[in-house]
Amino acid sequence: MADRVELTIERLGHLGEGIASGPIFVPMSLPGEVVSGVIEGKSLTDVKIVTPSSARVSPKCRHFKACGGCSLQHAADDFVAEWKVEVVKNALSAKGLSAEFLPIQTSAPHSRRRASFSARRTKKGVLVGFHARASDNIIELSECMVLAPELLNARQTVEKLALIGSSRKGELSVLVTTSLSGLDFAVTNGKPLDTDMRISLAQIAEAGQAARISWEGEVIVSRHQPEQLMGNAKVVPPPGSFLQATQEGQTALVHAVMKIVEGSERVVDLFSGCGTFSLPAAVNSLVHAVEGDRAMTEALDKAWRRSIGLKGMTFEARDLFRRPLQPDELNAFSAAIIDPPRAGAEAQIATLAKSSIRRIAMVSCNPVTFARDAKTLSDNGFNIDWVQVVDQFRWSPHIELAASLTRH
Repeated sequence: MADRVELTIERLGHLGEGIASGPIFVPMSLPGEVVSGVIEGKSLTDVKIVTPSSARVSPKCRHFKACGGCSLQHAADDFVAEWKVEVVKNALSAKGLSAEFLPIQTSAPHSRRRASFSARRTKKGVLVGFHARASDNIIELSECMVLAPELLNARQTVEKLALIGSSRKGELSVLVTTSLSGLDFAVTNGKPLDTDMRISLAQIAEAGQAARISWEGEVIVSRHQPEQLMGNAKVVPPPGSFLQATQEGQTALVHAVMKIVEGSERVVDLFSGCGTFSLPAAVNSLVHAVEGDRAMTEALDKAWRRSIGLKGMTFEARDLFRRPLQPDELNAFSAAIIDPPRAGAEAQIATLAKSSIRRIAMVSCNPVTFARDAKTLSDNGFNIDWVQVVDQFRWSPHIELAASLTRH
């Protein structure tokens, strides 16, 4: 039997795990704690807390130790908030950058408006829930501290979808999103549809009061349009498309971005999605929205045409990784909004840096690529005025932010 050792946790890693000298990774531990356990490779197993941190609290959810959805419920809220801000500061510091930081905005418990459920058929029925920590096993949930109540209640509908649409060997994935008119279900990894399944899906939608059910991207049932509010406009996103995790988080990010582009006559919104920022910006500015997914730009176009009180908008479906807007195209605008995926937007940032645009609202879900791209802009005459950190993924290591950059 391997000997137990005692270690002192030095810091938290980017996934929220404690790290001791070595490095040795210790899940559910906090800086300053003394822990004991058995070293296996680079991890400590059979962990026991010898000396707890003053920031340690009792987890609020009974599934915390098993479920992989949350990793920081054992830490006090003020500790998590401070840690997330420090992660962004450290990423900037590594590039020789600094900025003023506004107070972090954290979404409330039970406010997450979308969840990706896993479902698998068993001999006794269907298993519905989230994956266990670092495992393919599914944990059935009796409660969840982050999800909106209607999402947790959607498990019964997910179970019915799995009964008709998953094989005994496969695992169904069901993305459920709240909308203004009911729940929106987007199913992937299911069996090929046939006539009987289509009939069953219509019955399931009726029984569960679902607004929409899509199967591998195809809309099968649409009882109501699953509208999302973006500014004062109502958008019907394509099945499974990106949406900010909470309404509070979206509001905080939009408020920050609108503050940055205020007074700009013409704004370009890069990686616009379905209009999270484009539509609010169009209240006071002419907006050109650019997004790689044509279905999203079409949804944004329809929302704009149905809205009242918005200025002119134009739309472009374009792969900004392969074909970023060039400086001569960008020079037509006085401000830019950019909200790229986690990988950042290295190519697009390079052309923004060479353009005459003087004001940029940068939104990011990855502090490391944000700092990399901010460094490129800084080297080309931009200052980081301030950074707004937004915590939409409470008790997880995920971080969102908006930053104001202006040219000297």
